[in-house]
Amino acid sequence: MDEAPGHPEVLRIVAPNPGPMTLEGTNTYLYGADPCVAIDPGSADAGHLAAIQAAAAERGGVGLVLLTHSHADHTDGAEELGAEVLLPAADVSELCHHIWGKSSDTGLRAIATPGHSADHVCFLSDDGVCFSGDLVLGLGSTIVPPGGNSLANYMDSLRLLQREEIELIAPGHGPWITDSAAKLAEYVEHREMRERRLLGALERGERSRAELLAEAWDDIPIELLPMAAMAMEAHLEKLESEGRLPGDLLP
Repeated sequence: MDEAPGHPEVLRIVAPNPGPMTLEGTNTYLYGADPCVAIDPGSADAGHLAAIQAAAAERGGVGLVLLTHSHADHTDGAEELGAEVLLPAADVSELCHHIWGKSSDTGLRAIATPGHSADHVCFLSDDGVCFSGDLVLGLGSTIVPPGGNSLANYMDSLRLLQREEIELIAPGHGPWITDSAAKLAEYVEHREMRERRLLGALERGERSRAELLAEAWDDIPIELLPMAAMAMEAHLEKLESEGRLPGDLLP
């Protein structure tokens, strides 16, 4: 476990659930004290939960558990910490009100950031820390599956964060992000680059999904190609919603 650079009020504890999608594991965060808030408890592994509880005890215990979204790698341990769990909600203003209603000194507010999932939220602290869940990762890019125009929503979510005063991003996976402006710009450009490559292939007449994937995601390791194929479908969905998708695209 380690404290956030420049923000001793934030402690990170990495869950033992490493993998291609979770990197070295899900980041669980403790924020504040007397009591503290636990964000994304992650794995239900007994050792991980014991580490959270031991660290929280030094901060007056866990008063509230917050979740950035409902995926299991962020939520499995949530009910095991002996505190109320606030689930992501479609009405983020109500979620934000509930946070303050339960602990008036949390210093956190919630903002809706759909894209990776429809129920995704980020938590922003008064002192410039953004708990970004899977909207922004410390390494690589996150998965944006198709459905509900998810990619357009995801891009809107990134641009929403760009308008906030953020000093440090505490991501759901991977290392601390100390240059938030650069990372957010990188994330926006990454998706725009994929879109440019996809549009270029379509404009040249390519209609095979397999060939589109091979061209626009030619830098992806083979084991991640299924995830890249999901990302491509999200891009195609976005282009269709914007009237920029050829009608003769092959299945």
